[in-house]
Amino acid sequence: MIRVLLVDDHPVVRRGLRAMVDDLPDVEAVGEAADGAAALALLDELDTRPDVVLMDLQMGSGMHGVEATRRITALPSPPAVLILTTYSTDADILAAVEAGATGYLLKDAPPEEVAAAVHAAARGETVLAPPVAARLLGRVRAGRPTLSPREAEILQLLAEGLANRQISKRLFISEATVKTHLVHIYDKLGVDSRTSAIAAGLSTGLIRPAAS
Repeated sequence: MIRVLLVDDHPVVRRGLRAMVDDLPDVEAVGEAADGAAALALLDELDTRPDVVLMDLQMGSGMHGVEATRRITALPSPPAVLILTTYSTDADILAAVEAGATGYLLKDAPPEEVAAAVHAAARGETVLAPPVAARLLGRVRAGRPTLSPREAEILQLLAEGLANRQISKRLFISEATVKTHLVHIYDKLGVDSRTSAIAAGLSTGLIRPAAS
């Protein structure tokens, strides 16, 4: 029996995922959490850790999926973390992979694809949704600028309007480190300002538009 923990800030989504899991004969949902911090707390409470965590990326004001994934995969004998999200930008994908995610699926995937991914993740296999794999392959073939996962994360936060000090607090790094990353970002994108970097990131699909 594959044990799954569901992490998403929308109760309706969690309900749908639980219904899907309950329909599978060899999979059971052992808990639900509305953000990353709640997921970590629940992992400490469970007698037996789940085999797979189905993790959303953006969860309101709570701990987001990338940070939660990073902390979960750092645990002794961690469960596999399978990202299930609506976001497919390079920044999101690279940050999740760097954090240790076993797979990356989009929420519009059919139930049978999600079920197959859960089984594959439980076996320790890497799973990428076809659109995600195609996006990464297209970037390699096109030779477009590639940022490191941390650089992409910082550029995304810039697009969301955060100042250097806010970014340093969000990522638990110094302001000097943020500035160093910005220098590298500007150099890779061939720009000389925050506004130009954001525009370049959006036009090339490195980051997603900030939520309105």
